[in-house]
Amino acid sequence: MISMAGAQRTLARALPPWWLFLITGVGWTLVGLILLRFDYTSVSAIAILFGIVAIAAGVLEIGVTMLAAGWWKLLHAVLAFVFIVAGIVAFVHPGDTFAALAAVMSFFLIFAGTFDIIVSISIRHEMEVWWLQLIGGIIELALGFWAAGYYGRSAVLLIAWVAAFAIIRGVRDIVFAFRVHEVQHGVRGEALT
Repeated sequence: MISMAGAQRTLARALPPWWLFLITGVGWTLVGLILLRFDYTSVSAIAILFGIVAIAAGVLEIGVTMLAAGWWKLLHAVLAFVFIVAGIVAFVHPGDTFAALAAVMSFFLIFAGTFDIIVSISIRHEMEVWWLQLIGGIIELALGFWAAGYYGRSAVLLIAWVAAFAIIRGVRDIVFAFRVHEVQHGVRGEALT
């Protein structure tokens, strides 16, 4: 049977560097705060903004894919693909109706929320703050279904959805950064004694 210390060391080696979560968390939070400061009135501007956020999420997921192991690699790769495709679609058709953009946004939030819920439940034994990702996933999922049901919402609400998604991701990543730091440095401290 594997000891608790052995499991902690394995977890610490399997996790990406803690500062990577901190950088992505600060980045997502800044994007969310910047989004809340802008006043967009055209669908084209919203489509381009959404494309930037989706492609940035895809690029971050590619980075996580390189660090992941096992079947997590496939899940992160699929998520990266979906994010990048959604971003490209937003750039290619910026003049489409708000209904089409809301459908893309709702799909994006539903997929991301489902993924976050699955990940949070699967790591509940390894991370004490797994519930934070679960709450974020539920909020993303609820926003996605809400957006799918009401295409006629204003452009300001669409910006708020993207900003909420970015802030939720940012706070989650910052909390995970400190938890990963604690796990990795706690294991190093045990190894030295």
